[in-house]
Amino acid sequence: MTYDTTRREFLSAGLALPIAGLTSKLGLVRSDSPSGEIPSSPQLSYRTLGKTGLKVTSVGFGCMVTSDPSVITRAADLGITYFDTARVYQHGNNEKMVGAALKRKRKDIILSTKSPSEDKGSALNDLDTSLKELGTDYVDIWYLHAKTLPSDVPDELIEAQQIAKKAGKIRFAGVSTHSGQKQLLPWMAEKGTFDVVLVAYNFTMDPGMEQAIEAAAQANLGVVAMKVMAGGFKSLKHGDPAFEKLHREGAMLSALKWTLRNPHIGTTIPSMTDMDQLDENLKAMSEPFGGADERLLADKLDIIKPLYCRLCGDCEGTCAKGLQVQDTLRFLTYAEGYGQFALGREHFQALPVIQKNTRCGDCEECTVKCPHGVHVAARMARAQELFA
Repeated sequence: MTYDTTRREFLSAGLALPIAGLTSKLGLVRSDSPSGEIPSSPQLSYRTLGKTGLKVTSVGFGCMVTSDPSVITRAADLGITYFDTARVYQHGNNEKMVGAALKRKRKDIILSTKSPSEDKGSALNDLDTSLKELGTDYVDIWYLHAKTLPSDVPDELIEAQQIAKKAGKIRFAGVSTHSGQKQLLPWMAEKGTFDVVLVAYNFTMDPGMEQAIEAAAQANLGVVAMKVMAGGFKSLKHGDPAFEKLHREGAMLSALKWTLRNPHIGTTIPSMTDMDQLDENLKAMSEPFGGADERLLADKLDIIKPLYCRLCGDCEGTCAKGLQVQDTLRFLTYAEGYGQFALGREHFQALPVIQKNTRCGDCEECTVKCPHGVHVAARMARAQELFA
């Protein structure tokens, strides 16, 4: 089967059922408002987050790049119930802003945060700091952050989550992963000590992700989707007719709707920085994914194919100089896709010195061959130019 055929089948997977049946299955309600309008009280859809029993809006709020607390407050006022932050976001300042913005709504919302620490003591210290910054006695979900392999989640981190549960500081335990879905999800399901998994999931990814997510959901793991916009690439739209077209026709909304077409996704955490993005994303809960969305995403995929790393992991270990290709390209997406240069550079600067000082331009030929068509050498050189 050719790549294009697989891509088309994957994009159109949500169209296998009649639209009415799909809408009913996902719990969506068609909006009576004309396309493009947001009612003052948007129509919300809810799903249950695995064995947690938590009832959450299918569109949540990823707070990582939000700097305007009024957007978060308005989202809660409009009825969004799931909000996600992390100890490391915005140099530790994001949690404080999120906590202040949601203070009067704390009992009405589901709040999650994350720790990237690699040992029990540091993780528990992170949690105590998170609770203080958020201004709350507990978080609903506490993720061990950015894990790729089961070996990244040692027993002492699992013990930290159990200690936190017994102390009433967290309600549910989770793991977040950017690229380890196919390794981590089966392991987490078998382990039985986790309640929720936060995964990168969007229309660009291998169809095998569908099966991995379905298996996790069948094991009663709550599945939360991030990276749902496939990088966004907002900063590249200006002056480029193709990007202008995609922006004008709503490619970002189509991407979110594509993710929501999967009934095994409990909720999503798209980044939202302003009221316009909030209003647009709210529409995804009342507009099922359809043929026009499929065509728009196929166009977008053709455009971002050489640019966007799908975090599939196939390039791992193939760089002759040992560079962390996948992570570096993710940092580049923060800058070019989300317009968050400082965030991308911060992550890049945290790489080992030899990683930061190596230049792809010094190699005569790149040994990394992306099966999805990403121009790896050019993208790596771009990251080095921006961040080094």
